[in-house]
Amino acid sequence: MHIPSRIAARMLLCCAVAAAPALAFAQDAAPAKPAKPAVGTAMSPSETYGKLLGMMEKEFVDAAEAMPADKFDFAPPATAGDFKGVRTFGGQVKHVTEANLYFFGGGGMSEADMKAKADAIEKLTAKADIIQALKDSFTQAHTYVNGITPENVFVMTANGTRAGMSTFGISHMMDHYGQMVVYLRMNGIVPPASRGGGM
Repeated sequence: MHIPSRIAARMLLCCAVAAAPALAFAQDAAPAKPAKPAVGTAMSPSETYGKLLGMMEKEFVDAAEAMPADKFDFAPPATAGDFKGVRTFGGQVKHVTEANLYFFGGGGMSEADMKAKADAIEKLTAKADIIQALKDSFTQAHTYVNGITPENVFVMTANGTRAGMSTFGISHMMDHYGQMVVYLRMNGIVPPASRGGGM
């Protein structure tokens, strides 16, 4: 059946007008992507460290959650390379949890309190409890980083400058994240951060 071009054009226009509200609604419903700071925009120390910490937290927590509960006691066998005495997967997670309390503690805990907390973390065996302790340590880390200001970022504290402690804390996580990636892959699990990226 042949439709004259002027009628076809009108039908196309009507369809476009009818679809416009739905298209506008779909665009409104999409979550807004956070705006990337423009080049030359100054970021505060807390924003800078907070962004880095947030990125590392996502990769680390996702990797920890990706390992099945019955594999939290996995450590590579000595025959797979030089793995004698290495931490288990759960041990890696607990170690970073404890380290976060130190790096992002701000000197607010006494040595005795720090040891008591570390001992309590070391005793955890269930995946859910270990993951919760890890998340709690990141909550503390964000509180610490949020308190960094241009005035105090390079001021010495009992443990070092806030910039130094934050940098060391984040790089320490990256070190152990790399080890956890090996453990995951040895168990046939692609780390969540690497899925779909061909890495």
